[in-house]
Amino acid sequence: MSGIYNNRPIVPVIKPNLTPNTNQRQNVTPSQSFDSILQQQINQQTEVKFSKHALDRLQARGIKLTKEDISKINDAVNKAAEKGVKEALIIMGNTALVTSIKNKTVITAVTEDNLKSNVFTNIDGAVII
Repeated sequence: MSGIYNNRPIVPVIKPNLTPNTNQRQNVTPSQSFDSILQQQINQQTEVKFSKHALDRLQARGIKLTKEDISKINDAVNKAAEKGVKEALIIMGNTALVTSIKNKTVITAVTEDNLKSNVFTNIDGAVII
């Protein structure tokens, strides 16, 4: 006599419908790697964005940025990216912006009054505009 007492039939597992959603598919060739697709998505973001911390610092320190200023910051980020910089200190007039070049994000902002006796760390490049 065998030790198996379960008389229920074996039911095969039904495979879920794995058809891709055509709305979310991108035109990807088989030779493209994940890294190249990710880089394309990152590069599509054309304008620099500001972290919540940076927005708080801009407001608290009374820093007003015009569209022209943001355009200059975008140019500085692009120049730093071309040189392979990952984190940059962008100096614009009397304002310094610590910026993640890879993410195109301003991390924090400092005015001339707060620059004295200040040390910036984890910066591998600087752009003066």
